[in-house]
Amino acid sequence: MKRSAGKLERPFGKLHYEVTGSGPALLFAHGLGGNQMSWWQQVAHFAPHYTCVAFAHRGFAPSDRIAEGPDPADYAGDLAALVDHLGFADVALVGQSMGGWTVLEYAIANPGKVTALVLSSTSGTIDRRGADPSGGATYDAWLEDAEAKVAAGLAQGVHPAVGLAAAARTPALHLLYKSVDEMAGALDKEKVRTGLRRTAVRTLDGLKDFRVPTLLIAGGQDVVFPAFLAEAIAAKLPCADARVIADSGHSPYFEQAATFNRLVETFLSLHR
Repeated sequence: MKRSAGKLERPFGKLHYEVTGSGPALLFAHGLGGNQMSWWQQVAHFAPHYTCVAFAHRGFAPSDRIAEGPDPADYAGDLAALVDHLGFADVALVGQSMGGWTVLEYAIANPGKVTALVLSSTSGTIDRRGADPSGGATYDAWLEDAEAKVAAGLAQGVHPAVGLAAAARTPALHLLYKSVDEMAGALDKEKVRTGLRRTAVRTLDGLKDFRVPTLLIAGGQDVVFPAFLAEAIAAKLPCADARVIADSGHSPYFEQAATFNRLVETFLSLHR
């Protein structure tokens, strides 16, 4: 199986990427707790039939560090430069949590180049509360409950992106997740979160003509992204569907990889 790694020169420095397999291009954008290694279970699964590209967002090792920290508004530009650098005419995109900012903005700017879009545990740059069909009441109640669960998990050393149930069920995966997360070193992730909140301003009305085939996947036990929003958003987009993995937390691609891969594979097979 073909495999290579490279560094793409960008205005901030070097963007690290890895290419594995052959076939149609399938690019993966990681979340705040990850890097290109986060996708080990997806790359191994899809590489026999796809050219899988995993990269580390700017500011996330082994991409170059940015002294003032990365601005999420720059992520889609990095992805566009990477797609052009690798010479792909079209791509399928998978974004987890923070990576949803990257892939959704790229797809909005380049709809003719995106064959399929997967948003995992994320609404990307769509305003969450504004996407709540109840006008925000359901989201507010979910958020209060989620914050209590996050605090309870942190008190036990459990990463919110995995959660108490998954950490108890698969402690080895929880340890691996935390190890990958720690590779970011001194990166100020709270500052990145502030940037994500600042840029999540799109409305569903503004996407009424967004026709890129989109699959939203969510975890029923997620304490970072509300699963009910995946279905609510899919119902409003012209070409979207949603799937909830009931026994998953915020990282279904990591903790329920077989189910996640099956959902993505079925979706991609409809849009090749």
